[in-house]
Amino acid sequence: MTDHTLYLGLGSNLGDKEHNIREAIRRIEELIGTVECQSALYVTEPWGFQSPHLFVNAAVRCRTQLSPREVLRRTQQIERAMGRRHKGRTADGTPRVYHDRTIDIDLLLYDQLTIDEPDLQIPHPLMHQRPFVMQPLSEVMD
Repeated sequence: MTDHTLYLGLGSNLGDKEHNIREAIRRIEELIGTVECQSALYVTEPWGFQSPHLFVNAAVRCRTQLSPREVLRRTQQIERAMGRRHKGRTADGTPRVYHDRTIDIDLLLYDQLTIDEPDLQIPHPLMHQRPFVMQPLSEVMD
């Protein structure tokens, strides 16, 4: 099977945020593939909604044999297992209101692939508007 290079963005603004990021990375290793590189942790303001809770953000580079759709399914499984109840978009792609969250895992890049489906867009369509994504991502790009 072929290994693919995958980049994920992570964020948490509820509970023990640093622990949440570490736990998500552990679960990514377990369910998705080898985490080759992890960025520093960044404390950032909420984006797209008001909240008194700051975020901790990071990015990872992984090697996986999973398809992009399976990676999406497993990142959502990790989010749910860690207490995430709301996601930024509905299955048909309609924007939802952003909420505080224990963990958020965004699929940013997958090889050189471009996908534009209602529930899966690669590259992530908003990543260039988000310094809290681009700064950690720049640390793990090979």
